[in-house]
Amino acid sequence: MANNIYPATSPYYFTDVVNSNFLDVMINRPIPMQPSDVYWEITTVYEYRPDILAYDLYSDSRLWWVFASRNPNRLKDPYFDFVTGVGIYLPKLDMLTQVLGI
Repeated sequence: MANNIYPATSPYYFTDVVNSNFLDVMINRPIPMQPSDVYWEITTVYEYRPDILAYDLYSDSRLWWVFASRNPNRLKDPYFDFVTGVGIYLPKLDMLTQVLGI
């Protein structure tokens, strides 16, 4: 079981720390598909900036990784694949609150 030294908003929340120094193999935090997810195409305002979109949608830039976790086939790299015109699904804040425990 993870040490929970990372906050619930972190993608590393369930990943253990080895010898108090190193992250173990990352345990993914999947974001499940929901009927309430909104399909949206990335605009130039948010190109390479999932952190800004996370702040604008969820008031927390630390949730930048949620987009890649929810859209693994579209965003293999959470920053460099976050480009204008790529269509992704955006989870609703209430669902994230429930799934992540934030």
